[in-house]
Order: sequence, then C-alpha cells, then structure tokens
Amino acid sequence: MFEVSKDFGVFLQYVPFFYDLCSTFRPVSGKTPPVHIVIAPDKFKGSLTGHQAAEAIRNGFAKKLPTATFELLPLADGGEGILDAFKQAVSGTIQETTALDANGREITAQWLLADIEGRKTAVIESSQAIGLWRISADERDLSRASSYGAGQLIRAAVSENVDEIIIGLGGSATNDAGLGLAAALGYRFLDLNGKIVEPIPANIPAISSIDSSAVIKLPTITVACDVANPLLGPRGATQIYGPQKGLKQDESEAAEAAHAHLTEVSQKHFDTRYGDTPGAGAAGGLGFGLMTFCGASLASGFDCIAHALHAEEKISAADLVITAEGSLDHQTLEGKTPHGVSKLARKHNLPVYAIAGRIADEDLLHEHFDGIASIVNTPMTLDEAIANAPHLLELAATRLAHTILNSKL
Repeated sequence: MFEVSKDFGVFLQYVPFFYDLCSTFRPVSGKTPPVHIVIAPDKFKGSLTGHQAAEAIRNGFAKKLPTATFELLPLADGGEGILDAFKQAVSGTIQETTALDANGREITAQWLLADIEGRKTAVIESSQAIGLWRISADERDLSRASSYGAGQLIRAAVSENVDEIIIGLGGSATNDAGLGLAAALGYRFLDLNGKIVEPIPANIPAISSIDSSAVIKLPTITVACDVANPLLGPRGATQIYGPQKGLKQDESEAAEAAHAHLTEVSQKHFDTRYGDTPGAGAAGGLGFGLMTFCGASLASGFDCIAHALHAEEKISAADLVITAEGSLDHQTLEGKTPHGVSKLARKHNLPVYAIAGRIADEDLLHEHFDGIASIVNTPMTLDEAIANAPHLLELAATRLAHTILNSKL
C-alpha cells in the first residue's frame, strides 16, 4: 500500500495539496549549481522500490541539470526494501528458496548471497517469506500465523556456509515472537508431559520447556531493525502491530499473555530476557526470537545498511543530496532512511532535500532538511497517486531542481 494515510487519501480527493517550493526551500548559498548529486531514497511502499524511486528522481533532475553526474544509492532502514538496497550496491547473486508463508503455504522467496567486505554474507528480508503482503485480509489469523518460513531462509543461507547473515525485519503477517523461526532451525517446544507442542501462537501457553539438542549451527546474525518497540507492554508487538495484521480486540489480552509466558520459559532455558528490549517487538516479535533463539544482535537498520554500502563515503563526495520515501512525518525522525541520510549530509555540511508522497509535521522536519517537496501538486484520489507514482516523483524532482537553481541566482 502506498504510504498515505486513509484520512490523507480522502483529503486528496477534495483539497489541492500543493507546496509553494519557492517559499518552502531555503537557498543553498555560496555554491555553484551542483555537479555531483547523490540520490539516496527508500522505497515508496507498494508503489516503487528504492531503486525505481532513485531512477525517477535522477530523470527529473537531469531535465534541469543535464551535465550533472548522479550516484544512485537506494537505502533502507531495516524493514521491507533491504534486499533491493543491497542487491543494487554489492556484488552478489539472488537465491531462490522454497519456503512457507505465514499461513503455511509453499512459496518461492528470494535472498541475496554476497561478498560484503570480504565476508560471505546472506542478506535476508523476512517479509519475502512471511510478509503481510502475501496474506489477504480475510485469511489473517494471528493465532496460527507462523514465522517458520523466515527460519527456512536462514537454513538456506547456512547451507551455503555463509560467514554472516543480515536479516531485515518488517511487514510481517505474524505475531509469534519467532516461535516458528526457532522450530525451523531445530528447536522443539515441549509441554508438561514432554510431548512436542505444535509451534504456533495458540499453543504457547502449553509450552513448558525447550529442547535445543537438534538446533543447527548458526553464523553471526545481525538484525537490521527500524523500530524500537519491545515485545511486551503498551508499545509492544501485540498492542501496536497486532490490529493491522487482523488481531481482534478480544484476542489482544491472550496474545500478550502468550508472549509473556514465552519470555518466562525462554529465560529458564537460556538465562536471557529480551521482552522489554527495544526492537524485540519488530515483525511480530521476530526481533525477540532472533535474539533469544539465534544469539542475534540488533542494530539500527539504517546504520547497518549504510555501513555495509559505504553510504557516508558516497554522500561525502556529493555536492547535493536527495532522499525520498512514501511518507515524511515525526516517525521519520525515529531512525527512518531520510533522517539517516540527513544526518550523514549534515555531518559533511551538504545540502539535503527530501521528497515524499505524504508530508506531515513539517515544523519538525525542516530542522533536518533544506527543503521538503510533495509529489502531489494537484487534487487526485489515492489510487491515482499510487498508479502514477513514478511520473509524479519525476515531476517533483524536476520542480525541485528548478527551485534549487533559482535559489542560487
């Protein structure tokens, strides 16, 4: 789905959404028109990959700056889009693995086998297997939805003898705290009588102990995470993300209690407790599962990806930096890609501009960007904005280039 809220979609149908760029942008003083432009967007969810967004922006800028050089640097913050960001920037091959989606159906999921700084690395996007995009609204049942398929992708990577796995979380159709993923890696969950419990959320209350005798050997695993939500509590996986995955209000209490029970059982077995750790609630608690069952470390999704792709080095060589994402608002400042790009540009005293489909909280954003532009400059429905996103983004980039040139006069 294009990252525009429902209310905003209604708003678009009735009110022109046009930013007067001449008043919005602050001039970039003391410099000649840019020669080298780094374009570092995230995806426009449901409409454009990061690379497609970068191409559209480049095409728009090239109309006004035909002699400029461009570096396309699609990035991600740990959620959906990490696979696209890496495959455009590193030497590697796309692998295809048969895995199960969240409802247990066989699908084909992709992951990347790459050489990153001399290490044989697997880059996995968990939503490739267990993404919400694979499950229609009338098929969603969080009491049975499983992260098993994400574990299968890890197993596939292990079979290639990788040195490291980087796994991005986000957009999952699950809320099982990594129970299914753990089962795919060889963990068995037992009841009070020592019988194996089917590893689905509905059965978590029956789990009494964990058998890890058949678990496969794992390499170093880094979790690229774009949220700071814990597993438990009012900001946890169930309360914040459960409803958008189909969790009914009367199911919330039981789901939360199941997660709390799993943390207790896990603490007894591993002597760890990650229920309150920031990021543990990512992807329906998959962050918790990866830390608990795989010894994984959580990292800022943007920082992890930016480091692997040498983003700072590339940005520092620019005269101008452009970033973009489907939505810009106060959440952008909580580790999202545009904010990360802004920090790197500011570190090197470079002008940085942002383009988005939806813009809110402008007063907060202007501190971090020299200018902000919307791709929507005329009344249109949400469906029209989605269908025409590439063209609208290119037009917005052209307007932005024109404004930057004029600001230097």
